[in-house]
Amino acid sequence: MSALLRVTGLQAGYGRSQVLFGLDFEVGEGEVVTLLGRNGMGKTTTIKCLTGLLAPSAGRIELAGRMLAGQPAHRIGQAGVGLVPEGRQVFPNLTVRENLVATASMRNAGASPWTLQRVYALFPRLEERQRQLAGGMSGGEQQMLAIGRALMTNPRLLVLDEATEGLAPLIRREIWRCLAMLRREGLAMVVVDKNLGPLMALADRHHIVEKGRIVWRGDGEAMRAEQATVERHLGV
Repeated sequence: MSALLRVTGLQAGYGRSQVLFGLDFEVGEGEVVTLLGRNGMGKTTTIKCLTGLLAPSAGRIELAGRMLAGQPAHRIGQAGVGLVPEGRQVFPNLTVRENLVATASMRNAGASPWTLQRVYALFPRLEERQRQLAGGMSGGEQQMLAIGRALMTNPRLLVLDEATEGLAPLIRREIWRCLAMLRREGLAMVVVDKNLGPLMALADRHHIVEKGRIVWRGDGEAMRAEQATVERHLGV
């Protein structure tokens, strides 16, 4: 499988505090990979580097051979990286429909582009509330909106940072159903989440980040076989 995203030697931090110490990982076309780890280990910093919210101090980030490291966020979005950020971060004073069309792009659209109608088919609740201000929606509805907004950019790679955190079980199942459908359609994804059960069913490969380094990597079978090692890295 050819690499869509290739990250090599990634280093980053905040001021004098270094957080990432040479991360290396790849995402193939149509592949789903995870970044796992306890809080404060560097997962969100990695996501910020991937999406242009933080410039790395060293290393390479390439999408389909195009260098992204250090590019501004809008350029990375135009290249085909869509972000579902932690905390949803919808535009509260815009309607659902306005949120969806605000950053919509057909730049990287394939044979079945993401349009308003297609997002509404995926999340019918958004169509029902399309004229409602996003700030008045429930957390679960805002999460659907955040995913729909990212899809409306027609990304080649979808990056999800804690997309199910703090949601009711029913909404969480709906989000996992959506991600499984996107995987079947061949959308490559990087997923940060704490729910190992659904992640095991969804992802092709897993990476555990600890103190800014990837300390374990493998597929679901390897994770089950090395459960004690995995729990040692992920346990509180």
